[in-house]
Amino acid sequence: MTYATDRLHEEIAYVAYHFHWGLETILDLEHHDRRGYADRIASFVTRAGAEG
Repeated sequence: MTYATDRLHEEIAYVAYHFHWGLETILDLEHHDRRGYADRIASFVTRAGAEG
């Protein structure tokens, strides 16, 4: 099973935007780790929006 290219690019952009990590750093992550970071960022953003 392959991971959709569009989804991969979304995750890369999301993590890069919020954590200011470079492309190589993000691509070096295993899929589940990258997905986990994207999920954590989404949690932070959602929580900040609810508190703000």
